[in-house]
Amino acid sequence: MAPRPAWKGYLKLSLVTCAVELTNVVTHTEKVSFRVLNRKTGNTVKRIYVDAQTAKPLGDGDEIKGYELDDGDFVQIEEDEIEAVQIESSHTMALDGFVDKASIQQIYLDTPYYVAPADKVSEEAFAVIRDAMAGKKMAGLARIVLYSRERPVVIEPLGKGMVLTTLRYDNTVRQPDAVFSEIKAVKTDQEMTELAELIIDKKKAKFDPSKFDDKYEDALLELIRAKKAGHQAPKAKAAPKPSNVVDLFDALKKSLSSDSGSTTSSSAKAKPAAKRAKAKAAAPKRKSA
Repeated sequence: MAPRPAWKGYLKLSLVTCAVELTNVVTHTEKVSFRVLNRKTGNTVKRIYVDAQTAKPLGDGDEIKGYELDDGDFVQIEEDEIEAVQIESSHTMALDGFVDKASIQQIYLDTPYYVAPADKVSEEAFAVIRDAMAGKKMAGLARIVLYSRERPVVIEPLGKGMVLTTLRYDNTVRQPDAVFSEIKAVKTDQEMTELAELIIDKKKAKFDPSKFDDKYEDALLELIRAKKAGHQAPKAKAAPKPSNVVDLFDALKKSLSSDSGSTTSSSAKAKPAAKRAKAKAAAPKRKSA
């Protein structure tokens, strides 16, 4: 069964418009999920809304959304009133600017969606917009109302379709300086940096997401299988705690010698570094906390 579209509307480039639909890139259907049960009966439980003042449960149709004002009062808003709020981006993504995707900082990228033509009539216009962006190696900026919020988005070609990524607003993103400003400048030792670079060279690989495995998910499944069979929960293996005080140079040397899969180029680079390492080993050892 084809996945249900998350949004249907139109993609617009100047006077060219085509019907499109968005599909979630990420699926959580295979993940372990738990229900809340009554410990005594084993029955599932359900949540109900209760009046905060009277403690009485609400009946069907008694729920309504409310917006809290500064004085503590609420403005009541009906669901159909919210649904009636329509702006252009509720149904149309107008491409109003184009950028190099690489120019968008990673911290602004949020959630990806596949974009595909919604019908046969739209396929030609969709292909023209897609191929034009691919030819210019540019990504389009637009806006879309998704899940009752207007969001800026970036759209780029992807094979026969396109991929849309919602963007975070600037005022919602904590800037790096706010977190990194307390990090002190450190003058690194050139030889230690070279050894670290050699380790990186030895661990070079091609990105292959199929090799990612969810070890926590596997551990949950192991727990479920054990409980289903009437066994005790598997004992967790305590992860070894790394020491907070290490001989950094010695650790780099040991890492370089223990890692496998070295390449010819990295081996060649290792020779002069190894000579320097021997001289370094004879010198007093540095320690860092």
